[in-house]
Amino acid sequence: MSFFRDLNLSAATAGFVAVLVGFTSSVAIVFQAAQAFGATPEQITSWMWALGLGMGLCSAIPSLILKQPVMVAWSTPGAAVLATAGLAGGFSMAQAVGAFMACAVLIILAGATGLFERLMNRIPMAIASALLAGVLARFGLQAFAAAQTALPLVVLMLLVYLLGRRLLPRYAVPLTLLAAVAHVVVNGQFNAGALVLEWARPVFTAPEFTFSAFVSLALPLFIVTMASQNLPGVAAVRAAGYQMPVSKIITMTGVATLVLAPFGAFALNLSAITAAICMGEEAHPDKTKRYTAAVACGLIYVAIGLVGAAVTGLLLAFPKELVLAIAGLALLGTIGGGLHTALRDDAHREAALITFLVTLSGVVIAGIGSAFWGVVAGALALFVQQYGAARKAS
Repeated sequence: MSFFRDLNLSAATAGFVAVLVGFTSSVAIVFQAAQAFGATPEQITSWMWALGLGMGLCSAIPSLILKQPVMVAWSTPGAAVLATAGLAGGFSMAQAVGAFMACAVLIILAGATGLFERLMNRIPMAIASALLAGVLARFGLQAFAAAQTALPLVVLMLLVYLLGRRLLPRYAVPLTLLAAVAHVVVNGQFNAGALVLEWARPVFTAPEFTFSAFVSLALPLFIVTMASQNLPGVAAVRAAGYQMPVSKIITMTGVATLVLAPFGAFALNLSAITAAICMGEEAHPDKTKRYTAAVACGLIYVAIGLVGAAVTGLLLAFPKELVLAIAGLALLGTIGGGLHTALRDDAHREAALITFLVTLSGVVIAGIGSAFWGVVAGALALFVQQYGAARKAS
């Protein structure tokens, strides 16, 4: 099978780092969202089962078929919206599931009609690259901010990374991760108490459809998933130079969400952050073989879904500083490439810079994240510039 011939250590490590970053950076928010609807421990484990299988299969299977790194994740801002709205509105788990399914239908319509892809086709590459750089730069900042609480660990990781880039560039990230894990274990910072042996068991919840849940849960979940997740996700794909059937992939995530929603899959979408890890040169020097990193990531997600609490505990046993630092270092090349593409064209430079800064700010307006507002601000700046230029020319 060509997958095994194309797979190498750096690709497998990139897949693991993507899971480590994507899972541990937001799993607490998912737990909070489930608890906001009165979830039992069994239901929370079911959420992990459904999300793990959904993300894993939607990443691995299309990647194998297309031979391109298709990366699917859960909606982190969506989970934050659910955690807040669930507590405020007093919704039951059945009503929440009904809202998840309604959101899934909206995602399917956005993908099947091609509306979302047509919108993305109208966004200049400079704006899309600035959007991606702004989303990822927060992780770069957090990598070095982690030095405030774990200076020896972060300094060690930075030194190993820099030496690795000079001596063994293909394996700089794997070597950095190994050095970090060794440091954590030797210094007794590995939380073995978080490890538990338990298989995940799916728990079915029959949906209940209500207008209030649709307005308070489904619509906000749909908007933030499309604006704050799928939008930068498509930007990541295009910035990496891949041509994927975006509409079909969006539709696939909606169908997967619809099927798995009764078990806790609230929203699946294209990933930006973990996608950048698996689409960069650090994942594989050959662009045509980077799909193996996405497949590896997908298989690990499936393992998380099946093993449930055991793998969850393993990932959560690492210090948060390790996760932040490895994410930032793994994304340095992609951040630099995004900024280079965004700022190299004089005609789009100012609009791209505005997009980058607004996105990097993390501002949230009307419950919608900075990725959306970054594109709006950049598009507005570009329109004013081009309109003014057209007026002068006439």
